[in-house]
Amino acid sequence: MVNWKKITLLLLLAISQAAIYAQVRKITSFDDSWRFFKGDAPGAEKPAFNDLEWRLLDVPHDWSIEGPYDKSNPTARGGGYLPAGIGWYRKTFTLDETDARKKHWIEFDGVMMNSEVWINGAYLGKRPYGYISFSYDLTKHLKVGKGQKNVLVVKADNTTQPASRYYQGAGIYRHVRLVSVNPVHFMKWGTFITTPEATAASGKVAVQAKVVNASDKSAEYTVETIIQDDRGKPAKSSISNKSIAAGDTLEFSQNLEVAKPKLWDIEQPNLYKVVVKLKSGATVIDDQTITFGIKTSKFDAATGFWLNDKNYKIKGVCLHHDAGAVGSAVPLAVWEERFKLLKEVGVNGIRTSHNPVAPEFLDLCDRMGFVVMDETFDTWTASKHNGEKGYNLYFKEWWERDTRDMILRDRNHPSIVIYSIGNEIHDPLTYPEGYKRYKEQEDVVKKFDPTRPVTMALFRPNVSKVYSNGFAEQMEVVGQNYRENELVAAHEANPHWKVIGTENTHVLSQWLALRDKPYMAGQFLWTGFDYLGEADWPETTNNQGLFDRANNWKQQALQRQSWWSAKPVVRIVRKSDNAGAGNWVANWTPTDFDTYDNAKIQVYSNCDEVELFLNGKSQGTKSKPADDSAREWDITFEPGTLRAVGKNKGVEVTSEEFKSAGAPAKLILSASKNKLKTSWDDASIIQATIVDSKGIPCTNADNLIKFSVTGSGKIQGVDNGNIISHEPYASSQYPAFMGKAIAIIKAQKGSSEKITVKAQADGLEMASVIIDISK
Repeated sequence: MVNWKKITLLLLLAISQAAIYAQVRKITSFDDSWRFFKGDAPGAEKPAFNDLEWRLLDVPHDWSIEGPYDKSNPTARGGGYLPAGIGWYRKTFTLDETDARKKHWIEFDGVMMNSEVWINGAYLGKRPYGYISFSYDLTKHLKVGKGQKNVLVVKADNTTQPASRYYQGAGIYRHVRLVSVNPVHFMKWGTFITTPEATAASGKVAVQAKVVNASDKSAEYTVETIIQDDRGKPAKSSISNKSIAAGDTLEFSQNLEVAKPKLWDIEQPNLYKVVVKLKSGATVIDDQTITFGIKTSKFDAATGFWLNDKNYKIKGVCLHHDAGAVGSAVPLAVWEERFKLLKEVGVNGIRTSHNPVAPEFLDLCDRMGFVVMDETFDTWTASKHNGEKGYNLYFKEWWERDTRDMILRDRNHPSIVIYSIGNEIHDPLTYPEGYKRYKEQEDVVKKFDPTRPVTMALFRPNVSKVYSNGFAEQMEVVGQNYRENELVAAHEANPHWKVIGTENTHVLSQWLALRDKPYMAGQFLWTGFDYLGEADWPETTNNQGLFDRANNWKQQALQRQSWWSAKPVVRIVRKSDNAGAGNWVANWTPTDFDTYDNAKIQVYSNCDEVELFLNGKSQGTKSKPADDSAREWDITFEPGTLRAVGKNKGVEVTSEEFKSAGAPAKLILSASKNKLKTSWDDASIIQATIVDSKGIPCTNADNLIKFSVTGSGKIQGVDNGNIISHEPYASSQYPAFMGKAIAIIKAQKGSSEKITVKAQADGLEMASVIIDISK
């Protein structure tokens, strides 16, 4: 006999469960519509506080970059003389009744610094380290339903200065999101993907997923794992079942194999996705999609760095987290343009100097094929000059949690091949006492990611005696800043050491240490781009980059390209002043034609031969030096055309030429992107160049360039790369430097009207460019 009553009850229970789990994980951007106040605002954490007069804005937001520059600002040389202080942010939001049974947490990718957070007046906590991502559980404090308002409040305080040796920024400078999940859900950062074997024939993928049962009932749950290729096509799947007690957390482990995988490497950064689904019966109650790459990497004492059984030299750069005119709140499109330039040079590695970066920065490294040294701290307990009141004040209390959170967040990125737990640390590095602090940090890294080696950037090791006192002997990979001859000598005395240059200058001898020593795994140049801070007034910017703040090529980038690029390269530079005086510049337009007659020329090239021409007349041919040094000419200056031709086996393969410019006549504009999305992370970099009547760049022009925008665009910032400029970036005008200036343009939300950007300067013909809006 059919028990219809029991069947009906079971159906009702199933319907009830389906209603509870009607929605799986929901991620809501919380970037929009914050109220901001610069300064202290006692009582602002209270929900009833009146913030209507506060500035309305979207985050990410760096209020320090808005200026003004002032020599007396307490950030001083480390912070680039930009302002510090307190900033308050408040956001009001509502939650639907359908979210009443869910767990909710707020995620911040970074708040600079000493952030404190409240929800509806309830204090959630404090995080001193401005570079770390963190979250808080909001659930028990939230109001749910129509007309029920919730108030999220953030206070960021970097008043105590000097807090850093380089520019940090201020405020909620990275993305924020609300994550809503069912009571039974995947743990935050609890899914770990590794690829223990990766060959052209087979890729073995191990997935560990932790599940939290925050409900009041024990039950059986299923985790289904699906690997998708770059087209979204399933490549492999697996299913596991476990009973999870109420209040417990269990890990599901699955091993999958992908036949004939497309491996992730520097040349072909192929990516896959793991989709993990948590099921109660047939109902999906949570899911995650995580991008990863199938690869293996290792460091070898004799032969350096290997990726998928191929030996590479890591040709890297160090990067700080700011990007000139936008400060520390950097749209991803700005990083993308910078990464493209680094690729042109031949760069294949990035060191995150000296702190955790935004997660989307690492996503971009994954997509574009850069290997990464992921770094935690610039200081431990000992302070550093010009940053005496920095993370050293918080290290003892926070290092373990901050290290753990960075590793958990970042460990699924295929680009990361090594971790660094310190840069030029001033704490005593004796052995065994001083080594203990290093080992404690290494152990935390290994606890959460045992698959990658750990290093640190040692500073003056022959002074600190780490090469002789036993400290370096214990390191997985020995990393050293500068003094390559010391690292070479140390390895040759200890050939079982694995070694890497963690920070290097641009000189030839340091390149040769990498080129000629098979055991040298790589080096990271200081730096890829000029960065704010670490400069003495009137300078505001450290200028050791391959490129300046406005993405202009510098002499060292041109030379480095001739050493690192796989393509034929010819790049011309000359001394700016007569008879070899002045700086190296890349043009044929002296500041004073009357006093410039003896021109000292260098040509950087990887070609067999280079022939130099002046106004069509050969100035001679020179062969490639064995040590990759520049080819030099001393010639008598003549206005006109200077041309260098690169040849391989007698055949011309590349060339470069410069022409002497006349008087400035007009502006020309170029756009890094001609189509924009209305997302915060998209942007187009508009470069305005002053040229003469023939279109030749006027590299000595310094006219004030005024930008304007019509349509649905806005100017995010302006810049020219000049390290002694004190003009505000949050403006619509900027003086040209070496004949150029840039404007960073973003599309406004809610509009599809084309953007027209115009540039004008007194006495010059104006220029314009049109940018479309993506649907």
